[in-house]
Amino acid sequence: MPVKGTPTTVHHLNQLLLVCSLVLLVAVAAVRISSRSGLPSLLVYLGIGVAMGQDGLGDIHFDNAELTQVIGYAALVVILAEGGLGTKWTEIKPVLPASAALATVGVAASVGVTATAAHFLIGLEWQQALIIGAVVSSTDAAAVFSVLRRIPLPSRVTGTLEAESGFNDAPVVILVLAFSTAGPMEHWYVLLGEITLELAIGAAIGLTVGWLGSLGLRHVALPASGLYPIAVMAIAVTAYAAGAMAHGSGFLAVYLASMVLGNAKLPHWPATRGFAEGLGWLAQIGMFVLLGLLVSPHELGDDIVPALIIGLVLTVVARPLSVVLSLAPFRVPWQEQALMSWAGLRGAVPIILATIPMVEGVTGSRSIFNVVFILVVVYTLVQGPTLPWLAHTLRLGEDAEAADLGIESAPLERLRGHLLSVGIPEGSRMHGVEVGELRLPKGAAVTLVVRGGTSFVPGPTTMLRRGDELLVVATDPVRDAAERRLRAVGRGGKLAGWLGTDGARPGEGRAGGAGG
Repeated sequence: MPVKGTPTTVHHLNQLLLVCSLVLLVAVAAVRISSRSGLPSLLVYLGIGVAMGQDGLGDIHFDNAELTQVIGYAALVVILAEGGLGTKWTEIKPVLPASAALATVGVAASVGVTATAAHFLIGLEWQQALIIGAVVSSTDAAAVFSVLRRIPLPSRVTGTLEAESGFNDAPVVILVLAFSTAGPMEHWYVLLGEITLELAIGAAIGLTVGWLGSLGLRHVALPASGLYPIAVMAIAVTAYAAGAMAHGSGFLAVYLASMVLGNAKLPHWPATRGFAEGLGWLAQIGMFVLLGLLVSPHELGDDIVPALIIGLVLTVVARPLSVVLSLAPFRVPWQEQALMSWAGLRGAVPIILATIPMVEGVTGSRSIFNVVFILVVVYTLVQGPTLPWLAHTLRLGEDAEAADLGIESAPLERLRGHLLSVGIPEGSRMHGVEVGELRLPKGAAVTLVVRGGTSFVPGPTTMLRRGDELLVVATDPVRDAAERRLRAVGRGGKLAGWLGTDGARPGEGRAGGAGG
């Protein structure tokens, strides 16, 4: 049934819906292109925005930096929440000190080197130079997550880089705001104290909200499985809002709260994870397209050379120096340091942060935005596709592992048990294993097998196959042990226990060894 109302208003609404749906479809199709080329999808989305802008086919005139900043912040909250939900504590625990050093000491070193180069090589005023140095010193969570999760790297490398990209947004935002409103500070220790306080408040609130949220979701059975993903994202956004309102780092709060939620044994977790990924993609698409609209390509000509020079210093000098200084106490092999130096991908976060001086009315802020935009595009084109090659050259790639099982848990509150839905994917070593050979703990049993659209009750000698769906009933005390055993068999086959294969999820079992 068509929408009724003022004809002109309804017509414009229909046009807007058509444009948005077409943009989403093109963006989704573009993901396949980016995945094959190794380029972060952000470049495709930025290109869509530029093509729709005033110098493109769409001829849409958009110059509202304040609106872009607000929407960008909201999108960044969703992206950080999705990243936190997918970060495994056992994977980043061994590398947490190194990630924290990169997000603090590394950021400080990168800001200093880049700002000095911008001042003396480009001739920018110190305020502008410091703003650019701070803006481009943040690695982008969306870019890092989208590229690194497709490359089979050692868990210490991926864990360090993912945690760094989640942590370093917070101090960088504080620095950009400080430099945009007050310029260089005479007493640097005052700024350092403010950053430390904001980070501490954000971390405390994020961990508290995440713990309380996970406690509530694990003990309260919601009437519909679709409510769990909504509740998880609402808790994550609550952490951001509470952190920001308490004058802390909301970005750090949302990342830590999401990480706590992601590592809790929450009901209907695969559905929640899929929902968060979908929201993350939607946030990326909307944010990048909007940033592309804000760009005026005909104004970029004068800023190309400064952007290339600053980007070269950042990539070749500032980033490697920050990695070496930050990781010096941790005895990280030089090969891993080299890869981390090259994998400091920039993305939408620097471009969003470049809108802050525009909103604050800093002199030359439009030029700062253009420089950052060019730098991000050019050096992402260079770094993204070459990461797999560099990892292979440094012999840091790992062999692909057996596919992990898809396990979804639904609580049976009144029965004091859990119903586990287990999917056996291609590549799982559970293929060919008999039900009796699963050796599930007492209190857990396979009650139903769905194969080719037909369901049946299995016996001890029923052989499992790829594509099967299993229903496993487990009592509360053995629920976790049953899931660990199922994952262990999925990764190691019927001899998983004898071969030492545990039930950790991909990356969890390797983190400790890599971190040693």
